[in-house]
Amino acid sequence: MKVFVTGGAGFIGSNLLQLLVPRYPDHHFVNVDKLTYAANPASLSNLEALGNYALEVVDIADREAVEALYAKHEPTLVIHLAAESHVDKSILGPEVFIQTNVLGTFNLLEGFKKHSMAKDGALFHHVSTDEVYGSLGDTGLFTEQTRYDPSSPYSASKASSDHLVRAYGRTYDLPFKLTNCSNNYGPRQFPEKLIPLMILNAVERKPLPIYGEGLNVRDWLYVTDHCEAIWAVIERGTLGETYNIGGNSEKRNVDVVHALIDIVADETGAPLDELKGLITYVQDRPGHDHRYAIDATRIAEECDWRASETFESGMRKTVKWYLDNTQWVEQVRSGEYLKWIEDNYGDRLAAR
Repeated sequence: MKVFVTGGAGFIGSNLLQLLVPRYPDHHFVNVDKLTYAANPASLSNLEALGNYALEVVDIADREAVEALYAKHEPTLVIHLAAESHVDKSILGPEVFIQTNVLGTFNLLEGFKKHSMAKDGALFHHVSTDEVYGSLGDTGLFTEQTRYDPSSPYSASKASSDHLVRAYGRTYDLPFKLTNCSNNYGPRQFPEKLIPLMILNAVERKPLPIYGEGLNVRDWLYVTDHCEAIWAVIERGTLGETYNIGGNSEKRNVDVVHALIDIVADETGAPLDELKGLITYVQDRPGHDHRYAIDATRIAEECDWRASETFESGMRKTVKWYLDNTQWVEQVRSGEYLKWIEDNYGDRLAAR
């Protein structure tokens, strides 16, 4: 089977490919990635020797490039992860979110409809977010029937892409499945996100900025659990249906930061009081949703999936990964990984 993984050099995509490429040597995985600032193909360099992995440097917002890619590979399975995903950046500059998340999804659907959907076992698996549902109060959970109510340009663009996928399913009988996940964390996450930022700032004794009073609640999902959930839905989920994926780990942001401080102090021997003194409360961002929480009953019952990591075990694994992979961190933060990309993929970047 030929498999496209869009956004495969990003955080979730790289972890998914690390999981699947060695597990399925008879499948050929094509990582379709624009290689934006948050993508690091060096995270996948070990896979290139396996023979069933390849990288195609393609901007999914480029209709002609996407068409040529489908014509070249004709995949049976598309796992669509590629997205601009940073909420703050979407507030400051929403256009690229519309281009990538909406137009890019449209281009992938068009290519799939033309080249792939007639194949036996063809599937377009769309990966989305719980942010499309908007904000919860102090009680209740998001279910697959929750009404969409996005609050930011990012979540609105993802909601639009979800609707496009479902529309193609209804209009053209395009075979699809859709998953909406809660907040991911774990290895290989770009340091702009909350958890790696807090870990690295704590180690370096830099301020630990928290929006507002830190009372916003998120459900935290370890990235490997998410990857296993995606594959469980691909293998066992029902065509044309949506599955919510959650970690059953609701935490206030301020409590996440305190938990990370405790682990960093334990792992490094840093004084706990000193790390706590780094917490800095900053002005809240516009439209900041109060609470997200996932009801993952359906995926458990229909796909036999449940998160294996607790909040505590997943957070400790994450802290240890960043402490043990300082070279990866420095390459990302210094931009050195961009030179690695140029050295290894410069000709493809120039040709796109």
